[in-house]
Amino acid sequence: MGKFQFNQTYMVRNGLSLITILLLLSSCSSNPQQSTNNPFDGPSPWPDIRKDRIQSLLPEAMKRAKVEAWAILCRSNNNDPLARHVGCENAVAPSVFLFQLVDGDVYSIVFTPPGEATALQDIALHDSIAVVDRNPGALVEAADYINQNIIGKLALNFSETNEIADGLSFTQHQRLTDLLTQPVVNQIVSSEELVFEWLSVKTPAEVDILRKAAELTAQWEVEAYQQVIPNETTDKDVADFLKAKMRDHGVTDAWSPDQNPAVNSGPDRGHAHPTDKIIRPGDVIQIDFGIKVHDMWVTDIQRFAYVLHPDESEPPADIQKYWDVARDANRMVLEVMQPGITGLEVDRVQRNWLAENGSMNVMWNTGHPVGYVAHDVGPSLGGAQEGRDPSSTAYEPLRVGNVFAYDGFYMWEIEGGTKTISVEEMAVVTETGAEYLTEPQEELILISSN
Repeated sequence: MGKFQFNQTYMVRNGLSLITILLLLSSCSSNPQQSTNNPFDGPSPWPDIRKDRIQSLLPEAMKRAKVEAWAILCRSNNNDPLARHVGCENAVAPSVFLFQLVDGDVYSIVFTPPGEATALQDIALHDSIAVVDRNPGALVEAADYINQNIIGKLALNFSETNEIADGLSFTQHQRLTDLLTQPVVNQIVSSEELVFEWLSVKTPAEVDILRKAAELTAQWEVEAYQQVIPNETTDKDVADFLKAKMRDHGVTDAWSPDQNPAVNSGPDRGHAHPTDKIIRPGDVIQIDFGIKVHDMWVTDIQRFAYVLHPDESEPPADIQKYWDVARDANRMVLEVMQPGITGLEVDRVQRNWLAENGSMNVMWNTGHPVGYVAHDVGPSLGGAQEGRDPSSTAYEPLRVGNVFAYDGFYMWEIEGGTKTISVEEMAVVTETGAEYLTEPQEELILISSN
């Protein structure tokens, strides 16, 4: 690629032999379709995992949310955000998917017209398929069932704070409640707590998928840095390299394609598209990158590099200090992440460390859940920064199976604004604490200018 070179500084510092370097060069020059070892080839495991999630995780989530039943209204085109999670992603005519807590287990019944009934019976995800005539329709039949069988709280998908739990339109809500008896209407609650409890926990099989995806994400970011030629390569060139990697492996963007990856060798730009800024000696480069695998699970990882001046063999003392403080903050956060601690308490550990070490106030949260989307449902690792009130999810306790993308920070002033090192790793909460999903970045990647 015209503006890229293989960067030997990083490889030599990591003890790779000349033979290894030549093998890597050979593999890079071969046909990517022939050399790709893609762990995400083959059919998606989502159908089996979805069934397991409904059977093993949904009952406990409903108990914690204190709801007896949960109704999801599905339709074509403008479907509910949770459609794929409950099996109505292919809905055409309006249908109702009802989950009911019975003797500690979840019983599911789908009210659907004949057109979709056969497919729903084939996937065998639900306990019962109630095939209804288009007139009076699934909504009327479901409402009759609810009126006769549900006496406790009924969760519906409306929420002011959680867009994933806000899939019920105004007209759908109005039509359904018009069909329900007043005692049932009086028991309607938002599904936001239920959705929070259910989606925030990932199964061991899902964690394994996220682990493989995280390893690939971090590997590609390092490879992207190995292509940089100072004074020639642009931020966008680095982003284009990662886009090519994604195409070769058949994976897609973890968030908006225009902003993934975010590559920035200048002042902070937040979530933004990469530009044609030329990478220069003395730059600290940030790559914020995520991939979506099996069209279901996403990653979010950052890697940082420093471009050496021709007379440098290591970063300046101040840059090294900023890196060390940020990396150590990331490690401190991992040490305190355990079941039962709140996201606010986790965030406070980092804020105290940054204040002790002279960092500017960083407005961003320490971390966020990640899994089905980059900013997923679950506890927020934030709220202790200056000038920002904690969100309600910052007070939520961490649970086993929560997966986070989280940063170790350091911010300082540079020409044109500020620069922030944000050592972003992915980690999962376990019974005994938390563990990284891939090897964390220990040292700044050094890019030679010679």
